[in-house]
Amino acid sequence: MDAQTQLPTAAPGDGGLDGALDGVLDDVVDVLVRVLAIEDRRQTFDASTPLLGELPELDSLAVVELAVALEERFGIVIDDDDFTGEVFDTVGTLAEFIAAKVRGA
Repeated sequence: MDAQTQLPTAAPGDGGLDGALDGVLDDVVDVLVRVLAIEDRRQTFDASTPLLGELPELDSLAVVELAVALEERFGIVIDDDDFTGEVFDTVGTLAEFIAAKVRGA
């Protein structure tokens, strides 16, 4: 695992996510806004931001593109079975999923 994919060990932060997820959350948001080409809205995203059904840019093709970009960014594999509504419910649930994948990688 390179320095870019290591989980931070900071103390609990704000937004309801513990410190280990804060860095992952930021990285997930970076990938998300880049893939969806909505960088101008970056500051509006936090852990509670809804994804599927709420972001018009996040259609079925964009979900696949996002998964590929997250796999590349974090050095993980996202299985077809992982594509659930719960995982893509909010930015926070997606970040938690990615953090779990990284820990298990």
